[in-house]
Amino acid sequence: MGTEVRGRWMWRWRRNPLRRRSDVIEAWAVLVAGLVMAVGGPVAGVAAGTAVDEALRQERVDRHRVPGVLKEDAPTTTPAADGATTARVSAIVRWTGPDGAVHTGTARVQEGKKAGDATVVWTDGRGRPVQQPPTAEQIATRSVLAGASAAAGVGAVSLAGRGIVRWRLDRSRTQEWGRAWAEVGPRWSRRHNT
Repeated sequence: MGTEVRGRWMWRWRRNPLRRRSDVIEAWAVLVAGLVMAVGGPVAGVAAGTAVDEALRQERVDRHRVPGVLKEDAPTTTPAADGATTARVSAIVRWTGPDGAVHTGTARVQEGKKAGDATVVWTDGRGRPVQQPPTAEQIATRSVLAGASAAAGVGAVSLAGRGIVRWRLDRSRTQEWGRAWAEVGPRWSRRHNT
C-alpha cells in the first residue's frame, strides 16, 4: 500500500515515456506553492504580528493620561435599541501639557459630565489630544489578527499562483492534444471507415 500511494504522488518526478514537460512544470509548481505556504506563511505571520505588536506597544508608551477640566457639558447619547450606550463622547476640555502649556481642545470624555467636572485626557508627547491607547488584550488580538491575515494572504497568493500555472499548462495541453489529434485523427478515421 505504501509503495502504491508513493507511486501515485511521485509519478511526475519519475522518468517514464508518458511524462510530459508540462507534468514536470506542474510538479515544481506544486512543490514551490507548498514550500511557500509551509515556510513563507508562518514567517509572514510572525513578521506582521511582531510589527503590529511593536507599533501598538510604542503607541502605549507615547500616550499619556493627563487631568483635564470640561469647558462645556458633555452630551448624552441616546441608547441603542438594545440599551447599550457609547459611554464616551466628544467635548471641549482644558488641560496642561507635558511642556506646562495650557491647551484647550476636543477630547473623548465620559458622557453626561458637566462643565467644570474633572476628566482624563490622553495626549501625545506634544500635549495634543489623542485616542486612548489600546489595552494589552487589544494589542494581543490585533497582533494575532495581523499575523493570521498575513499568513493567509501568503497562502492565498501561492495557491493563486499555482492555479494560474496549472490553468496555463492545461491550456497548453489542450492545444497540444488538438494538434496531435489533427495529425492522427484523419488517419485513424480512414482506417476504421473502410
